[in-house]
Amino acid sequence: MNKIVKVALSAALILSVGSVTASADADKGLKLYAKKLKDACGISGAAMAGKHTQAQWEEINKGGNLAKEIKTICPKADDADLNDKILPHLYDFFHKFGSDSGNVPSC
Repeated sequence: MNKIVKVALSAALILSVGSVTASADADKGLKLYAKKLKDACGISGAAMAGKHTQAQWEEINKGGNLAKEIKTICPKADDADLNDKILPHLYDFFHKFGSDSGNVPSC
């Protein structure tokens, strides 16, 4: 019985750690925006995130149009900077700091 409990707790720990590391991160999105898109967009991260409300950013992302919307706002953005590895982090950043969020990023 003791062995089963240890195995179950170990599995739960592994699953919880794995799910946290696999999720996107708004802070990483802020850093990626500053590094890859700020110069191309010519606006701060706060201004970029403030282009839409949180609900609008969510709708854009759910529709699979995040990269397209970024290119609309920032036509000079490089397509290589809008790959599938970066977009979830950018979405979390834009959503967290949307115009109706009340949050202000430090960039």
